[in-house]
Amino acid sequence: MEKTMETTGNRSIIITGPESTGKTSIATALANYYKGYVVPEYARSYISGLNHKYTYEDILVIADWQYKQMKNKANTLVVFDTYLIITKIWLKWYKGKYPEWIDKAILETGDSLYLLCATDIEWVPDDVRENGGEARERLFFEYKEELEKFKLNYKIVTGIDERRVLNAIRFVDDYLKK
Repeated sequence: MEKTMETTGNRSIIITGPESTGKTSIATALANYYKGYVVPEYARSYISGLNHKYTYEDILVIADWQYKQMKNKANTLVVFDTYLIITKIWLKWYKGKYPEWIDKAILETGDSLYLLCATDIEWVPDDVRENGGEARERLFFEYKEELEKFKLNYKIVTGIDERRVLNAIRFVDDYLKK
């Protein structure tokens, strides 16, 4: 299934949520469906390529990369497989602090649609994932609080497999009609 969607200006879909909630699958499916562009999750490949335990400075490298991708988006629908809200919370959990510029950069995404992935699918551990179980639930609510604090347009994506993607498409269709 696919759909071509003409957009005016830079419209973005930002996928957020705890680990192992289908963010990459949804981002890829939406970019394919709308014939848009997906900005992949950078943290996973960056962290996997390190020869040391990641540091605060490593997380800042990821944040800077994410921000630059938002600035470089084309005049087409762009789907971000994670963005700075996740990185901000990561920094807060890791070191209890984050740079002030991240809040300003998040506010610049005002016209974007955020899709917050619920934790209704199974957490699958891997070499990079750290936060299953109760931590995953706490993260979900922290992301939700951030979205609300910034008064960002967001929808919570639920469902298993194809139903999850169809729910995301419905939210994007509504967003693009406005």
